[in-house]
Amino acid sequence: MKTILVTGSNGLLGQKLTERILTIGDAKLIATSVGPNRNPVIEGYTYAELDITVEAESRQIISKYKPDVVINTAAMTNVDTCEKEKELCRKMNVEAVEYLIRICEELDIQLIHLSTDFIFDGEAGPYTEDAEPNPVSFYGESKLAAEDLLKASSCRWTILRTIIVYGIVNDMSRTNIVLWAKSALEKGDPINVVYDQWRMPTLAEDLADCCMLAALKGAQGVYNASGKDLMSIVELVEHVADFWHLDKSLINPISSDTLKQPARRPKRTGFILDKSMLELGYTPRTFKEGLAVVDKQLKIKR
Repeated sequence: MKTILVTGSNGLLGQKLTERILTIGDAKLIATSVGPNRNPVIEGYTYAELDITVEAESRQIISKYKPDVVINTAAMTNVDTCEKEKELCRKMNVEAVEYLIRICEELDIQLIHLSTDFIFDGEAGPYTEDAEPNPVSFYGESKLAAEDLLKASSCRWTILRTIIVYGIVNDMSRTNIVLWAKSALEKGDPINVVYDQWRMPTLAEDLADCCMLAALKGAQGVYNASGKDLMSIVELVEHVADFWHLDKSLINPISSDTLKQPARRPKRTGFILDKSMLELGYTPRTFKEGLAVVDKQLKIKR
């Protein structure tokens, strides 16, 4: 049985990885994150506080538990904040990854790193794993820089690129587009939603499954790990409204240019998933199936 250390375990993906490992029992888990453990389930695994931007902390924790695999889910992902606070973004998304690479090289540990569709400019999506990156935001640049560090390293590395992760967990520090749209429409609030960006939204459970497939198979290289349905952002929100029988007239389609956001977004991303499906056995759900998973969990939480 492999020992897997997860960084950022308090986040959405981190908590889903914890749930998956505890449910299936196919690995020993070391969960790590900044601050106290926010997962309601505290038994069946080890939790350790870890700030991956401090190299000495990463070295001490990883050396102590000697995992077979490190899954790095920790990142600064708010695209506009990354654009405004570039040094903080670089520290979290690039320098911290450099520390993890160095430690995993020394201790012969597989490093699975989460990346993003934002390394692309969105002019030629959907993309294969070997498509040429061209980020249009500092966030995208930082994630590409981390990828380049991994590719140049001698550690056993795996890059999983994903797109708009959604889902629900206990004590979430941030919302996501599905929960945001559902909440606003339930309150009767009008919402502005862009019609000229296309994505493939990813259920957090599916992404956790892909992480574990890569870990247990010892897969190396770049893999796309998103949902399977390509849609515009406004279509995504309309699907949310349809699923929960909410008022679609509250949705106001707008162009990206009218938002005046600090960071540019790629127009049309999306991934071709053939490699992940064939080599890893990755089987993501449809968006409608994903919404059904979220709905079931929301009912349990009530």
